[in-house]
Amino acid sequence: MTRAALLVLADGRFPAGGHAHSGGAEAAVKAGRITGAVDLAAFCRGRLHTAGLVAAALAAAAAAGADPAELDAAADARTPSPALRTAARKLGRQLMRAARATWPSAELDAVARAFPKGAHQPVVLGLTARAAGLGAADAAYCAVYESVSGPATAVVRLLSLDPFEATAVLARLAPELDQVVDRAVSAGAAVPVAGVDVLPSASAPLLEIGAEVHAAWPVRLFAS
Repeated sequence: MTRAALLVLADGRFPAGGHAHSGGAEAAVKAGRITGAVDLAAFCRGRLHTAGLVAAALAAAAAAGADPAELDAAADARTPSPALRTAARKLGRQLMRAARATWPSAELDAVARAFPKGAHQPVVLGLTARAAGLGAADAAYCAVYESVSGPATAVVRLLSLDPFEATAVLARLAPELDQVVDRAVSAGAAVPVAGVDVLPSASAPLLEIGAEVHAAWPVRLFAS
């Protein structure tokens, strides 16, 4: 498999369901924490170094061959919000469907049977990267990019933010994405010896609280 598979997996048009989720941005916009590009940059930076780091490490570990069941349990322990756990499993189930159709794999089939309601999305992302012939760093890059591109795209819709400004936010974050990927890959590589407890457990309480509030809204544009 070629590295071009990374472009397919990271493409926002890959049918993995991410377009329906704002990564907490919808709740942050309603709460007044995101009003423009400056706030979006701060939000994305915070999300990158917390939820993004955790997701990238889980994805890297899965791509490197760690036990998916242990990683899924680790993901659960690092996701206090029931609403976010539900969203992560829904996204994992949708990604699994797309992955099995795109890169058929006995390993993906086995995990799909073991988690009929969906494994956590970062774990499935790592397994998908593995099935596509990609490595741990590739999986981590997909995870960190998703952690910031989802909110950026959502805020363009929610606030009619200039898409050029939103894209500039992502571009300026690129060096930090590299740093987070390095940390995630190192942590993922340590799992076979040190176990899943070595994975990052960075927290973002406002994301967790916002997810619970958002889940109770009667009308919302995004699923999470």
